[in-house]
Amino acid sequence: MRVGLVGTGAIAHKHGDSYREIGYELVACSNRGRAKGEEFAAKYGCAFVPGVRDLCARPDIDYVDVCTFPDSHVQVCRWAAENGKHVLLQKPMALTLEECRTMIALCREAGVGLGVVSQHRFDECAVFLKTALEAGRLGRLLQLDGYVKWHRPQAYYDRPGKGTWAVEGGGALINQGIHTADVMQYLAGPVRRVFAHWQLGATHAMEAEDLINAVLVYETGAGGVLQAATSTWPGYPERIEIHGSKGTAVITGDQLTAWDVDGDPGDDAPLSAGVDSGAADPMAISIENLKSQFLEFGEAVSHGREPLVSGSEGLAALRLVLGVYQSARERAPVDLL
Repeated sequence: MRVGLVGTGAIAHKHGDSYREIGYELVACSNRGRAKGEEFAAKYGCAFVPGVRDLCARPDIDYVDVCTFPDSHVQVCRWAAENGKHVLLQKPMALTLEECRTMIALCREAGVGLGVVSQHRFDECAVFLKTALEAGRLGRLLQLDGYVKWHRPQAYYDRPGKGTWAVEGGGALINQGIHTADVMQYLAGPVRRVFAHWQLGATHAMEAEDLINAVLVYETGAGGVLQAATSTWPGYPERIEIHGSKGTAVITGDQLTAWDVDGDPGDDAPLSAGVDSGAADPMAISIENLKSQFLEFGEAVSHGREPLVSGSEGLAALRLVLGVYQSARERAPVDLL
Protein backbone atom coordinates (compact mmCIF):
# COMPACT_ATOMS: atom_id res chain seq x y z
CA MET A 1 0.00 0.00 0.00
CA ARG A 2 1.10 3.57 -0.75
CA VAL A 3 0.27 6.11 1.95
CA GLY A 4 -0.03 9.88 2.16
CA LEU A 5 0.12 11.18 5.73
CA VAL A 6 -1.49 14.42 6.92
CA GLY A 7 -0.08 15.90 10.13
CA THR A 8 3.42 15.10 11.36
CA GLY A 9 3.05 15.43 15.14
CA ALA A 10 4.13 12.88 17.71
CA ILE A 11 1.69 10.10 16.83
CA ALA A 12 2.62 10.39 13.13
CA HIS A 13 6.07 9.05 14.01
CA LYS A 14 4.47 5.90 15.40
CA HIS A 15 2.63 5.58 12.09
CA GLY A 16 5.79 6.19 10.11
CA ASP A 17 7.70 3.56 12.08
CA SER A 18 4.83 1.10 11.61
CA TYR A 19 4.69 1.60 7.85
CA ARG A 20 8.41 1.09 7.58
CA GLU A 21 8.19 -2.23 9.43
CA ILE A 22 5.22 -3.66 7.52
CA GLY A 23 6.50 -2.64 4.10
CA TYR A 24 3.92 0.03 3.24
CA GLU A 25 5.38 2.91 1.24
CA LEU A 26 5.03 6.31 2.88
CA VAL A 27 4.91 8.38 -0.30
CA ALA A 28 4.26 11.90 0.98
CA CYS A 29 3.37 13.91 4.06
CA SER A 30 1.83 17.30 4.72
CA ASN A 31 1.94 19.59 7.73
CA ARG A 32 0.92 23.16 8.54
CA GLY A 33 4.45 23.93 9.72
CA ARG A 34 6.89 23.50 6.85
CA ALA A 35 9.97 22.96 9.03
CA LYS A 36 8.46 20.06 10.99
CA GLY A 37 6.93 18.62 7.85
CA GLU A 38 10.22 18.64 5.97
CA GLU A 39 12.01 17.16 8.97
CA PHE A 40 9.49 14.32 9.08
CA ALA A 41 9.79 13.77 5.33
CA ALA A 42 13.58 13.55 5.57
CA LYS A 43 13.36 11.04 8.43
CA TYR A 44 10.98 8.71 6.61
CA GLY A 45 12.20 9.24 3.05
CA CYS A 46 9.00 10.69 1.64
CA ALA A 47 8.03 13.87 -0.19
CA PHE A 48 6.80 16.93 1.68
CA VAL A 49 3.66 18.45 0.14
CA PRO A 50 2.64 21.81 1.67
CA GLY A 51 -1.00 21.62 0.56
CA VAL A 52 -3.23 18.84 1.91
CA ARG A 53 -5.50 19.06 -1.12
CA ASP A 54 -2.48 18.57 -3.37
CA LEU A 55 -1.40 15.55 -1.36
CA CYS A 56 -4.85 13.99 -1.71
CA ALA A 57 -4.72 14.49 -5.48
CA ARG A 58 -1.45 12.58 -5.96
CA PRO A 59 -1.96 9.54 -8.22
CA ASP A 60 0.70 7.52 -6.38
CA ILE A 61 -1.24 7.30 -3.09
CA ASP A 62 -3.72 4.55 -2.17
CA TYR A 63 -4.94 5.98 1.11
CA VAL A 64 -4.66 9.11 3.22
CA ASP A 65 -3.71 8.70 6.87
CA VAL A 66 -5.02 11.69 8.84
CA CYS A 67 -3.07 12.44 12.05
CA THR A 68 -4.41 15.94 12.68
CA PHE A 69 -6.77 17.33 15.32
CA PRO A 70 -10.37 16.18 14.74
CA ASP A 71 -11.62 19.66 13.83
CA SER A 72 -9.94 19.25 10.41
CA HIS A 73 -11.02 15.70 9.61
CA VAL A 74 -14.11 16.41 7.52
CA GLN A 75 -12.31 18.66 5.05
CA VAL A 76 -9.38 16.28 4.60
CA CYS A 77 -11.81 13.38 4.17
CA ARG A 78 -13.72 15.34 1.54
CA TRP A 79 -10.57 16.04 -0.49
CA ALA A 80 -9.42 12.43 -0.22
CA ALA A 81 -12.79 11.00 -1.25
CA GLU A 82 -13.03 13.41 -4.19
CA ASN A 83 -9.76 11.95 -5.43
CA GLY A 84 -10.73 8.33 -4.89
CA LYS A 85 -8.45 7.78 -1.90
CA HIS A 86 -9.29 5.57 1.05
CA VAL A 87 -9.20 7.35 4.41
CA LEU A 88 -7.79 6.34 7.79
CA LEU A 89 -8.49 8.76 10.65
CA GLN A 90 -6.76 9.12 13.99
CA LYS A 91 -9.13 9.07 16.95
CA PRO A 92 -11.43 10.71 17.77
CA MET A 93 -13.15 10.41 14.42
CA ALA A 94 -14.67 13.90 14.63
CA LEU A 95 -16.11 16.48 17.00
CA THR A 96 -19.78 15.61 16.38
CA LEU A 97 -21.85 12.65 15.26
CA GLU A 98 -23.08 14.69 12.31
CA GLU A 99 -19.50 15.11 11.11
CA CYS A 100 -19.02 11.36 11.42
CA ARG A 101 -22.10 10.72 9.31
CA THR A 102 -20.89 13.25 6.73
CA MET A 103 -17.56 11.44 6.33
CA ILE A 104 -19.24 8.03 6.16
CA ALA A 105 -21.51 9.34 3.38
CA LEU A 106 -18.63 10.99 1.50
CA CYS A 107 -16.62 7.78 1.44
CA ARG A 108 -19.62 5.59 0.61
CA GLU A 109 -20.58 7.80 -2.31
CA ALA A 110 -16.99 7.84 -3.59
CA GLY A 111 -16.65 4.08 -3.19
CA VAL A 112 -13.63 4.33 -0.90
CA GLY A 113 -12.87 2.77 2.46
CA LEU A 114 -13.03 4.64 5.77
CA GLY A 115 -11.33 3.51 8.95
CA VAL A 116 -10.56 4.90 12.40
CA VAL A 117 -7.41 4.10 14.37
CA SER A 118 -8.35 2.02 17.40
CA GLN A 119 -5.36 -0.24 17.61
CA HIS A 120 -6.17 -1.88 20.92
CA ARG A 121 -8.80 -4.03 19.24
CA PHE A 122 -5.79 -5.75 17.69
CA ASP A 123 -4.04 -6.51 20.98
CA GLU A 124 -3.66 -10.26 21.46
CA CYS A 125 -5.69 -10.06 24.67
CA ALA A 126 -8.60 -8.24 23.00
CA VAL A 127 -8.71 -10.80 20.18
CA PHE A 128 -8.70 -13.63 22.72
CA LEU A 129 -11.37 -12.09 24.97
CA LYS A 130 -13.67 -11.26 22.07
CA THR A 131 -13.71 -14.94 21.12
CA ALA A 132 -13.94 -16.12 24.72
CA LEU A 133 -16.92 -13.90 25.50
CA GLU A 134 -18.74 -14.96 22.35
CA ALA A 135 -18.13 -18.60 23.29
CA GLY A 136 -19.60 -18.01 26.77
CA ARG A 137 -16.44 -19.00 28.60
CA LEU A 138 -16.99 -16.32 31.27
CA GLY A 139 -20.70 -17.08 31.48
CA ARG A 140 -23.27 -14.30 31.38
CA LEU A 141 -21.64 -10.88 31.31
CA LEU A 142 -22.39 -8.99 34.52
CA GLN A 143 -20.02 -6.02 34.52
CA LEU A 144 -17.36 -4.56 32.24
CA ASP A 145 -15.37 -1.60 33.58
CA GLY A 146 -12.67 0.62 32.10
CA TYR A 147 -10.18 2.77 34.03
CA VAL A 148 -7.78 5.23 32.39
CA LYS A 149 -6.02 6.99 35.28
CA TRP A 150 -3.19 8.71 33.47
CA HIS A 151 -1.11 11.80 34.06
CA ARG A 152 -0.09 14.64 31.77
CA PRO A 153 1.98 17.65 32.86
CA GLN A 154 0.69 21.19 32.40
CA ALA A 155 3.07 21.61 29.46
CA TYR A 156 0.98 19.07 27.56
CA TYR A 157 -2.03 21.39 27.70
CA ASP A 158 -0.04 24.56 27.10
CA ARG A 159 0.19 23.67 23.42
CA PRO A 160 -2.34 25.42 21.15
CA GLY A 161 -5.67 23.60 20.93
CA LYS A 162 -4.94 20.99 23.58
CA GLY A 163 -7.77 20.31 26.01
CA THR A 164 -10.18 22.63 24.20
CA TRP A 165 -13.73 21.92 23.04
CA ALA A 166 -13.38 23.60 19.65
CA VAL A 167 -10.21 21.79 18.49
CA GLU A 168 -10.00 18.49 20.38
CA GLY A 169 -13.63 18.11 21.44
CA GLY A 170 -12.79 17.71 25.12
CA GLY A 171 -10.08 16.43 27.40
CA ALA A 172 -9.14 13.15 29.05
CA LEU A 173 -12.05 11.05 27.82
CA ILE A 174 -12.12 11.95 24.14
CA ASN A 175 -8.34 11.89 23.79
CA GLN A 176 -6.99 9.33 26.26
CA GLY A 177 -10.04 7.32 27.29
CA ILE A 178 -11.65 6.78 23.90
CA HIS A 179 -9.45 3.78 23.11
CA THR A 180 -10.67 2.02 26.25
CA ALA A 181 -14.25 3.11 25.57
CA ASP A 182 -14.02 1.56 22.10
CA VAL A 183 -12.63 -1.75 23.34
CA MET A 184 -15.30 -1.89 26.07
CA GLN A 185 -18.11 -1.69 23.50
CA TYR A 186 -16.24 -4.05 21.17
CA LEU A 187 -16.25 -6.68 23.90
CA ALA A 188 -19.56 -5.98 25.66
CA GLY A 189 -21.72 -4.43 22.95
CA PRO A 190 -23.29 -0.97 22.82
CA VAL A 191 -23.87 1.17 25.90
CA ARG A 192 -27.49 2.30 26.10
CA ARG A 193 -27.41 4.60 29.15
CA VAL A 194 -24.84 6.71 30.98
CA PHE A 195 -24.75 8.84 34.12
CA ALA A 196 -21.59 10.92 34.56
CA HIS A 197 -19.77 13.49 36.66
CA TRP A 198 -16.69 15.47 35.63
CA GLN A 199 -14.16 17.96 36.90
CA LEU A 200 -13.06 20.63 34.43
CA GLY A 201 -9.41 21.48 34.92
CA ALA A 202 -9.12 19.64 38.23
CA THR A 203 -5.34 20.01 38.24
CA HIS A 204 -4.61 21.72 34.91
CA ALA A 205 -5.24 25.11 33.36
CA MET A 206 -7.49 23.90 30.53
CA GLU A 207 -11.06 24.23 29.23
CA ALA A 208 -12.18 20.64 29.30
CA GLU A 209 -12.18 17.77 31.78
CA ASP A 210 -9.09 16.14 33.17
CA LEU A 211 -11.15 13.82 35.39
CA ILE A 212 -14.46 12.14 34.57
CA ASN A 213 -16.47 9.20 35.90
CA ALA A 214 -19.46 7.48 34.32
CA VAL A 215 -21.79 4.64 35.28
CA LEU A 216 -22.83 2.63 32.23
CA VAL A 217 -25.68 0.30 31.33
CA TYR A 218 -25.04 -1.87 28.27
CA GLU A 219 -27.73 -2.90 25.84
CA THR A 220 -27.48 -6.43 27.24
CA GLY A 221 -28.35 -5.20 30.73
CA ALA A 222 -24.81 -5.60 32.05
CA GLY A 223 -23.36 -2.73 34.07
CA GLY A 224 -20.10 -0.86 33.88
CA VAL A 225 -17.93 2.02 34.99
CA LEU A 226 -15.79 4.23 32.77
CA GLN A 227 -13.18 6.53 34.30
CA ALA A 228 -10.74 8.76 32.43
CA ALA A 229 -8.18 11.16 33.85
CA THR A 230 -4.96 12.97 33.04
CA SER A 231 -4.77 14.36 36.56
CA THR A 232 -3.85 11.22 38.53
CA TRP A 233 -0.16 11.52 39.29
CA PRO A 234 2.07 9.68 38.46
CA GLY A 235 -0.23 7.83 36.07
CA TYR A 236 -1.13 4.16 35.98
CA PRO A 237 -1.66 1.68 33.14
CA GLU A 238 -5.20 1.62 31.81
CA ARG A 239 -7.29 -1.37 32.89
CA ILE A 240 -10.39 -3.21 31.72
CA GLU A 241 -12.12 -5.59 34.14
CA ILE A 242 -14.60 -8.14 32.79
CA HIS A 243 -16.84 -9.94 35.27
CA GLY A 244 -19.07 -12.79 34.15
CA SER A 245 -21.18 -15.28 36.01
CA LYS A 246 -18.35 -17.83 35.71
CA GLY A 247 -15.37 -15.60 36.47
CA THR A 248 -13.20 -12.60 35.72
CA ALA A 249 -10.64 -11.42 33.19
CA VAL A 250 -8.49 -8.28 33.47
CA ILE A 251 -6.58 -6.34 30.83
CA THR A 252 -3.79 -4.09 32.12
CA GLY A 253 -2.23 -1.83 29.52
CA ASP A 254 -2.23 -3.99 26.41
CA GLN A 255 -1.88 -7.37 28.17
CA LEU A 256 -4.17 -9.94 29.75
CA THR A 257 -3.08 -9.98 33.41
CA ALA A 258 -5.83 -12.10 34.99
CA TRP A 259 -7.97 -15.04 33.88
CA ASP A 260 -9.86 -16.41 36.87
CA VAL A 261 -12.73 -18.49 35.48
CA ASP A 262 -14.39 -21.35 37.33
CA GLY A 263 -13.71 -24.64 35.58
CA ASP A 264 -11.69 -23.04 32.77
CA PRO A 265 -7.91 -23.29 33.25
CA GLY A 266 -7.36 -20.84 30.41
CA ASP A 267 -4.55 -22.85 28.88
CA ASP A 268 -4.82 -20.73 25.73
CA ALA A 269 -5.17 -17.41 27.58
CA PRO A 270 -2.27 -15.09 26.63
CA LEU A 271 -1.44 -14.13 30.22
CA SER A 272 1.41 -11.68 30.72
CA ALA A 273 2.92 -9.53 33.44
CA GLY A 274 4.53 -6.92 31.20
CA VAL A 275 2.48 -4.02 29.85
CA ASP A 276 2.90 -1.13 27.42
CA SER A 277 0.98 2.00 28.39
CA GLY A 278 0.97 5.72 27.73
CA ALA A 279 0.03 6.34 31.38
CA ALA A 280 2.74 8.96 31.97
CA ASP A 281 4.38 9.22 28.54
CA PRO A 282 2.20 9.42 25.39
CA MET A 283 4.94 7.80 23.32
CA ALA A 284 5.56 4.85 25.65
CA ILE A 285 3.34 2.62 23.54
CA SER A 286 3.98 -0.40 21.36
CA ILE A 287 3.49 -0.21 17.61
CA GLU A 288 2.70 -3.91 17.21
CA ASN A 289 -1.06 -3.30 17.38
CA LEU A 290 -0.77 -0.32 15.01
CA LYS A 291 1.03 -2.55 12.52
CA SER A 292 -1.75 -5.11 12.79
CA GLN A 293 -4.45 -2.50 12.24
CA PHE A 294 -2.68 -0.97 9.24
CA LEU A 295 -2.24 -4.40 7.64
CA GLU A 296 -5.92 -5.22 8.24
CA PHE A 297 -7.02 -1.84 6.85
CA GLY A 298 -4.89 -2.29 3.73
CA GLU A 299 -6.24 -5.79 3.14
CA ALA A 300 -9.83 -4.62 3.69
CA VAL A 301 -9.74 -1.72 1.24
CA SER A 302 -7.83 -3.83 -1.30
CA HIS A 303 -10.65 -6.39 -1.27
CA GLY A 304 -13.49 -3.89 -1.12
CA ARG A 305 -14.72 -4.80 2.38
CA GLU A 306 -15.16 -2.69 5.49
CA PRO A 307 -12.22 -2.67 7.90
CA LEU A 308 -12.72 -3.98 11.43
CA VAL A 309 -12.75 -0.41 12.78
CA SER A 310 -14.91 1.25 10.15
CA GLY A 311 -16.46 4.70 10.14
CA SER A 312 -19.56 3.35 11.84
CA GLU A 313 -17.41 1.90 14.63
CA GLY A 314 -15.67 5.25 15.07
CA LEU A 315 -19.08 6.89 15.30
CA ALA A 316 -20.17 4.39 17.99
CA ALA A 317 -17.14 5.20 20.15
CA LEU A 318 -17.78 8.93 19.78
CA ARG A 319 -21.47 8.49 20.60
CA LEU A 320 -20.49 7.01 23.97
CA VAL A 321 -17.97 9.77 24.68
CA LEU A 322 -20.39 12.56 23.76
CA GLY A 323 -23.15 10.91 25.76
CA VAL A 324 -20.93 10.87 28.84
CA TYR A 325 -20.13 14.54 28.28
CA GLN A 326 -23.81 15.40 27.88
CA SER A 327 -24.68 13.59 31.10
CA ALA A 328 -21.92 15.37 33.03
CA ARG A 329 -22.99 18.74 31.61
CA GLU A 330 -26.70 18.19 32.35
CA ARG A 331 -26.12 16.29 35.62
CA ALA A 332 -28.64 13.70 34.52
CA PRO A 333 -28.73 10.23 32.94
CA VAL A 334 -28.59 10.15 29.13
CA ASP A 335 -29.99 7.42 26.87
CA LEU A 336 -27.79 6.68 23.87
CA LEU A 337 -29.86 4.06 21.98
